Amino acid sequence: MIRRIISLAVLVWAIGFLWFVVALPKPADGAKTDAVIVPTGGPGRIARGLAVLDRGLAKRMLVSGVDPEVRPQEFAVQFGVSPRTMACCVTLGFAAVDTRSNATETAKWVAQNEVRSLRLVTTDWHMRRAAGELDRMLPGHVTVIRDAVPSQPNLKTLFFEYHKLIASRAAGLADL
Repeated sequence: MIRRIISLAVLVWAIGFLWFVVALPKPADGAKTDAVIVPTGGPGRIARGLAVLDRGLAKRMLVSGVDPEVRPQEFAVQFGVSPRTMACCVTLGFAAVDTRSNATETAKWVAQNEVRSLRLVTTDWHMRRAAGELDRMLPGHVTVIRDAVPSQPNLKTLFFEYHKLIASRAAGLADL
């Protein structure tokens, strides 16, 4: 009996991992939102968020998890953001250090700015966990569009992220 339970658990894990690897989230369409949220940590995320702003698909952007030593002017220079866009539309969030605190920082910013819809921009392999954490923190009336930045993750990255996703979902269930 124990052998069957272990075999079933391994089979469920393997099928789940295969699904995770094969069905990575995709970029979103051109839907407009009140804001775009970009957690730091992966290549292409900030550039994609800025492109969303430039195309008029969102009015404001929060970059969550910025290193406290980064100054807004340094950020603007590094990413080619005009002073006007920085002043009106880009908020640098310095409070987050991981995916869960990105969600906490985002939820506070969303409430302060009366955001009703947002576009979450993060790497494809990170999207499910980031969106799950965000869904737990945001009120139900806030719409979240998932906009994945395509990448070519290695097997190690996928393996660790799959297990982080499982742990995150288990923690979410424990919170119920």
